[in-house]
Amino acid sequence: MSDVQEATNQLLDVSLHEHQKSIPVTGSGPRSESQHLQVTIGATVPTGFEQTAADEVREKLGSSCKISKDRGKIYFDISVESLAQVHCLRSVDNLFVVVKEFKDYPFKETKEEVLKDFEELAGKLPWSDPLKVWKINTSFKKKKTKRKKINQNSSKEKINNGQGDKTDERDDKKGFINNTLDSHILDYYENPAIKEEISTLVGDDLASCKDEKDESSKEETQPEVLKFRVTCNRAGEKHCFSSNEAARDFGGAIQDYFKWKADMTNFDVEVLLNIHDKEIVVGIALTEESLHRRNITHFGPTTLRSTLAYGMLRLCAPQPTDIIVDPMCGTGAIPIEGATEWSNCYHIAGDNNPLAVNRAANNISSLLTKSQIKEGKVSWGLPIDAVQWDICNLPLRTGSVDIIVTDMPFGKRMGSKKRNWNLYPACLREMSRVCRPGTGRAALLTQDKKCFAKALSGMGHVWRKVHTVWVNIGGLHAAVYLLKRTPQAFIHPSEQDGERTPW
Repeated sequence: MSDVQEATNQLLDVSLHEHQKSIPVTGSGPRSESQHLQVTIGATVPTGFEQTAADEVREKLGSSCKISKDRGKIYFDISVESLAQVHCLRSVDNLFVVVKEFKDYPFKETKEEVLKDFEELAGKLPWSDPLKVWKINTSFKKKKTKRKKINQNSSKEKINNGQGDKTDERDDKKGFINNTLDSHILDYYENPAIKEEISTLVGDDLASCKDEKDESSKEETQPEVLKFRVTCNRAGEKHCFSSNEAARDFGGAIQDYFKWKADMTNFDVEVLLNIHDKEIVVGIALTEESLHRRNITHFGPTTLRSTLAYGMLRLCAPQPTDIIVDPMCGTGAIPIEGATEWSNCYHIAGDNNPLAVNRAANNISSLLTKSQIKEGKVSWGLPIDAVQWDICNLPLRTGSVDIIVTDMPFGKRMGSKKRNWNLYPACLREMSRVCRPGTGRAALLTQDKKCFAKALSGMGHVWRKVHTVWVNIGGLHAAVYLLKRTPQAFIHPSEQDGERTPW
């Protein structure tokens, strides 16, 4: 909670005085106004986990939350001083501040009339408060980057000024960072499609701080002309216009109204035009990239989004001291997310593929490096381990695991549909052995729903299906099955023949 408090305090220190020329601020002062400013925030979340995200908002922010008819979106009201806490939510992908919502927009009959209305709409919207929030959010992100630079420098000074074993600590930390970078380079050549992000932990922050300093000096000498783009997300079959046409005409009207410069790639402000049937929501984006890219630096062929991993874990309601296992961890997205959010539990990441275990271990190391740079000292670590094992013969005691959360092979990019017919029953049988009878639970993600249903039908004596969450994974219609372990004790097939089980 200390990180959230620190971020909130820095957010409240942001002054709007330097932006008064572009947007006038009235009232007793910019600071007092920003503290009492109430806005509606929109968030995109993994489809199917809207209720989970709404529960997190109510739990962490104390705000009521509305789930949109358009799947994958939620809306909630906050004061601007809670903006930093909003960025700390684990279940949201992208954030935006709502300018105006039209629940039943009166669309005209012809395309020309509708596009003309969009042009007139741009000048009628209440832009003032949302743009203030956008400015505060932008300044907050700049301050956060500067704080990273200060922490990096201070950590170097502390280590360099140390003696004796502190010198060894410096060497260990330097080697730790170098090993992480080297392993990432190797992983990058294994899969060229991996987006390299590890550099942001060490070098890019320093460069960005320098760029921001140069930009701030330029702003003092000459007025800033903002660059923008409009992104239209449209769902529904009864519209007589395309998304590109709506974004083009609406963006042209915004350009005339604010005198901003249009730029599709290097933009400062992204205006969102979300259309779902007769509902329209106009917003301003608060995130440049999805928040799900927070933990993973070494990507595999089927890396799970961190926001989806959080939703799956939350379905199982982890309790302190729980043992949580991902027996097919891949890059380790689920256990890493679990160790970050539920640090009072113990997490085990396992896979039969040595490359996958290596990626998971590298992701854990990268997260530790990030934590060390942030805190300026060597971290004690995370409650997580990575192991190579056989999913059908886990080296775990019977009834020793509280929660199992995993992304099972879809049979598309990994494995095959044919192999799943043998793999799924064997997996469910071994999971039932290690899972604690009566209280154990499992959240299993798969797109091969027919095969899973068949495998589960033969395990009714040990697994009971509690809930199913339908999700969209890269355009594939998948499902997360929440299972509860029955009180019946596990009986190994060999014991039925009078033999003893090795576990």
